[in-house]
Amino acid sequence: MILQYHPDTDMLHIQLATGVSTESEEVVPGIVLDFDEHNRVIGIEIEEASTFIDLSRLDLSSLPVASLTLSKTVPVGA
Repeated sequence: MILQYHPDTDMLHIQLATGVSTESEEVVPGIVLDFDEHNRVIGIEIEEASTFIDLSRLDLSSLPVASLTLSKTVPVGA
């Protein structure tokens, strides 16, 4: 699972599985599910994420995580 935040658009994308999105559906205003060719949810997009989520913190609880990678995007020219 990969979480990516895009500050320029205030969009959080949660990639649940690898694959190509063949269809998307806005299930409630600002929440879009991405489906693959087998109709499995492979991604979630949250528009205006900072209005819904406290992006300053991430808690992982009881997940069988074998590997955790943290990276921070550095603005171009910084």
